[in-house]
Amino acid sequence: MNLKNRSFLTLLDFKKEEIEYLLSLSFALKAKKKGLTHVKEVDGKLLEGKNIVLLFDKTSTRTRCSFEVAAHDEGASVTYLTNSQMGKKESLEDTAKVLGRLFDGIEYRGYEQKVVEDLALFSGVPVWNGLTDIDHPTQFLADMMTAMEHTGKGPDSIKFAYIGDGRNNVANALMIGCSILGSSYSVASPESLFPEPALLEKCRSAAAGSNGSITLTTDPFEAVKGADVIYTDIWCSMGEEDKMQERIELLKPYQVTMDLLKASGNDDVLFEHCLPSFHDLNTTIGKEVYEKFGLKEMEVSDEVFRSRHSVVFDEAENRMHTIKAVMVATLSDKLNY
Repeated sequence: MNLKNRSFLTLLDFKKEEIEYLLSLSFALKAKKKGLTHVKEVDGKLLEGKNIVLLFDKTSTRTRCSFEVAAHDEGASVTYLTNSQMGKKESLEDTAKVLGRLFDGIEYRGYEQKVVEDLALFSGVPVWNGLTDIDHPTQFLADMMTAMEHTGKGPDSIKFAYIGDGRNNVANALMIGCSILGSSYSVASPESLFPEPALLEKCRSAAAGSNGSITLTTDPFEAVKGADVIYTDIWCSMGEEDKMQERIELLKPYQVTMDLLKASGNDDVLFEHCLPSFHDLNTTIGKEVYEKFGLKEMEVSDEVFRSRHSVVFDEAENRMHTIKAVMVATLSDKLNY
C-alpha cells in the first residue's frame, strides 16, 4: 500500500483497503510507542527531517496535541500557527504556495471544507483535515480503532448507533467511514437534523458496495438495538452557541442515558464521544446552561460517561495513534509497512 504524498481531506477520497491499511498501521505504531509488540517495519524515526505546520482557525485540545506528539515521536519538527495572514492580508492561494515551499506537510482545523481543499490544491504537499464544519476524518479513525480494540471485531462486523445531531461533522465522518468499511450505521435524530441528502446518497452507494448499511430514525431506542457502539456529540458545535436553547429543546429527547444503553440488548455496549462533553457542571458552559435552562447534563448523563461502558479516553488517546499513521503513511520516506 502506497499513500505517499496523498492528502487526507475526507474518507470519501479513500478506498476500503486504504482505510483498513491506515487502521492497521495505527495499531502497529501504537504497539511501537508502548513497547508491547515489535513490528520491524515501523522501526526508527519515520518522519525524521520533516517539517510540519499546524494551521488552527478553531480551538483544540486533542487535535493539536495529537498532531504535535505524533510528529515529535517520529522525529518531525512542528510549527503551530494561529496568526497567519491567510485570508486577511494574503490570499489562501498565496499562503498555501508559501507554506508548501517551507513545509513537508500541512494540517488545517477550521470552518469551510473548501479551505482545506484549496490548501491541498495550491501547496503541493500533503494536507490533513483536522476538522471542518462538515467533516472530521481523523476522528473516525480513532473511533473505529477504539471499537475494534474493545470488541475484538473487524469493521464489517461492528454496529455504530449515533444519537443526536445526525448531520454534524462527526456524524458525517462516521457515516462515511462506516459505509466504506461495511459497518452497520444507524442514526437517531430529529428529521430536521438527518444527514444532508447528497452525502447520504454517496454513503448509501458506498455501503451497497461494502455490504454495510445506513438506517435513519427519529427513535433513539430503535437506533441502538444490537449496537456495539453508541455514539454522541455535543448539541452545539463551535460557532453555533447562539442556538443553544433551540438545540436543547430539539435534542433533549436524544440524551444518552443508561436506559438507552440497556436498550441495545448488549451488556458490553460501548459508549463513544469525540469530546469535549457536557456531562456535569465542571465547565463554564455547563454552568451557564444549568443557570439558564436547569440542565445538569446535556448530550450524555454523567452516569454513562463515567461507566464501564465509556471508552472516551481510550478514544482520545487513539486520536494520536491514528493521526500518526496518517502522517507517516502520506509523508514518510522510510516506511516499509
